[in-house]
Parts: sequence; structure tokens; C-alpha cells
Amino acid sequence: MNKTPCFSPAHILLPSEQIPVGQWGCVACDQFTSDRSYWEKAAQAAAGGPSTLDLILPEVYLEEDDVDARISAIHAAMDDYARNVLTRAVDGFVYVERTEQSGKVRQGLVGMVDLEAYSYRRGEKCTVRPSESTVESRIPPRMKVRTGAALETPHIMMLADDPQCTLIEPIAARKNELRKVYEGELMLGGGHVKGWRLTDSQMSRVANALSALKSPEAMADKYGMADAAPLLFAVGDGNHSLATAKACYENLKKVTPPERWASLPARYALVEVVNLHDDALTFEPIHRVLFHVDGRDLWDAFQAFYPGAHTGGGEGHTAEVCGQGMDGLWTVPHPKAQLTVGTLQAFLDAYCRDHPEVQVDYIHGDDVARKLGSRPGNLGFLLPLMGKEQLFP
Repeated sequence: MNKTPCFSPAHILLPSEQIPVGQWGCVACDQFTSDRSYWEKAAQAAAGGPSTLDLILPEVYLEEDDVDARISAIHAAMDDYARNVLTRAVDGFVYVERTEQSGKVRQGLVGMVDLEAYSYRRGEKCTVRPSESTVESRIPPRMKVRTGAALETPHIMMLADDPQCTLIEPIAARKNELRKVYEGELMLGGGHVKGWRLTDSQMSRVANALSALKSPEAMADKYGMADAAPLLFAVGDGNHSLATAKACYENLKKVTPPERWASLPARYALVEVVNLHDDALTFEPIHRVLFHVDGRDLWDAFQAFYPGAHTGGGEGHTAEVCGQGMDGLWTVPHPKAQLTVGTLQAFLDAYCRDHPEVQVDYIHGDDVARKLGSRPGNLGFLLPLMGKEQLFP
């Protein structure tokens, strides 16, 4: 079978068929970080049986005094589940269909990414690249969970720029020929999910499609850059989970002879690949809410960081601000970054380095961001929607 240098079949463990999907699957650890009640409901939904909720550390609990005990419990649960719960395995790819509450069906392909093909360092021309700046302070707590863990349960989505639908859609067209390995309703309104195991011939076709997507001809056709370093995947979600996997792998490389690097399980991370052009994949901005911040000091620092920045709309990059009586628009004319999120994040990274008491949360949903940003001591930034066509360029 042909293999690509960065995305390959994986050893994917599955729970017993007797375990309901709605009990087993849970949302990613970095969601609902300002909504403890969600995680309490998730615990109720998972109560009484095995669940991936036992294998993750929801980041809403990162400031609790019992974090180390939680991590020890996670590792113990992993050891137990590896022996007694994850009784099935797929050695290959799993084709996934996720039916959302809207009725749209998102298609994906689960396999493993080679971390040698990825870096979260700014400016590195890797085959797999992050879609947002990595906040390195968010990595160490995740490393405590991953280091020494018997299993991994990541939530990483990688996007392929496949406008001709050559990679995943042909699998969907022949899914009736595949063996279904799971199906069920996800907890707390998460939708419906199905998974099928690929045949050997389909895995070979996947490898060929991936090779074509990163060829010089494809780079020239899509971006007018035949000589550019090939870009195959952009990390659409789970940027910090993949960065954590990379950091753990790099640490192991320091104490492992190079000839053994290829055999390290930590060299690989489980991911789901989704076509950027999937109709069910909708782009929503990820807003920022700052906690324990002085809004006026922040504005002064913003103007110093971006001379010429002003309130109100205009040419350039504009974000909506809410909270502390400062509701309105902040605009940076003549920005150097391509996207508004890049302009804002560059400033926030610098400001938070100088003001360690300020915390940043990453929020989905306009209403939630405005509600949190309007609380005393907070300030919210609502970012504009980014078009899909802007991501890979």
C-alpha cells in the first residue's frame, strides 16, 4: 500500500459494542471553559459506565487544587480501559459521518499524523501547519495528561484543501461496501455519529489522493506557487492538542537514539481529516474574552502596539469590543497580518506576557462572548467571520 509521509492508517481502539455512544463520547476538553454547569451535565450523562470523560481533563478544572489527582485518575482509567473496555480495534482508516443538529452531515477520515511533518513554530514550512498562533502556556497542563498516558483521546481536526473532492467524498459514495464499526447519538445534543472501516484498496486510493493534493502541480493550480513547500493540511481544530503531542514527542527524541524515532508511538497523533470544502463545515470566528483586565490600560497599550489604531470602523482590521463601557469597534489601519485574528492575537500575546494576571478564553458564539465580556473586570473581542477561501493562502 502506498503511504504518504504525514497521514497514514492507525491502530484505532474502540469500546465494546455494548457501550452506548452517547455515554462513551464527550466534547473536547477545551470547550465550555467558562461554563462549569456543562461539564456537570456531561458527568451525569456519562455516569454508570465507561466514558472518554474519564480520559480527559476539562480545562474548566485547571485552576482547581486537585488537578494532579485528576491526572492520576485519568492515567489509571486509561490503564483499566486499555485492558477491559477497548476490546475492538481497527488497523487502518475509519470513515466518519457526523450529523449535526442542523441536519447537515460532515464527512471525515480518521487516521494518524506523523509529527515530523508538523511544527507549531511560526514561519516553518511544514506539510501540516497550524491555523492559529500557539499559546505555549496552554501546553504544559496538557503535557501532564499526555506524558506517560497509555492511550490518547485527541480532538484534532485537520483540513484538506480538496476542491475537486478527491479524498473523502469517493469513500462516502461507496460506504455501503464498508463494515460499520459504530453508530449512535452523542450526549447533550452533540448529534449523531457513524463510523466505517476502510478496505485495503480504499486505503491505497486515499494515499494516492493525498500524494496528488500536495504535488507541485496542485500547489501551482490552487495557489500559483509550484515551487513552494507543499502544504497538505491546516489544523482546523485542536491546534493546542496537536502542539502538545509535538512537544511530548520532541522531549522523547532528546533521550532516544535517532534510529528509534520512527518506532516511537509518540511520533504519531490520532486526527480526523475533513475537506475544507465540505458543505457541512461552517467557519465561525473564535472570539477572545479577557479576564482581570483594565480596559483603559489595554486600549493605551493597543495604541502603542499599533500606532494609528482608532475606535470606530474604517479601512484595515476591525474587531468589536464589549465591556467596561468601551463597547464599539477598534480598527488597525494598514495591518501586516493577513487576517484580523492575526492582528489581534499578536497584540494579546505581547500584552499578556507583560500582564500575567490577565487571562484569555477562546469563545464560540457571539452571544456568549458578549455576555462574558460585559461582566466586571472582563473585556470581549468579537472577530469577523473568515471565508474558507482565505485559510490556505
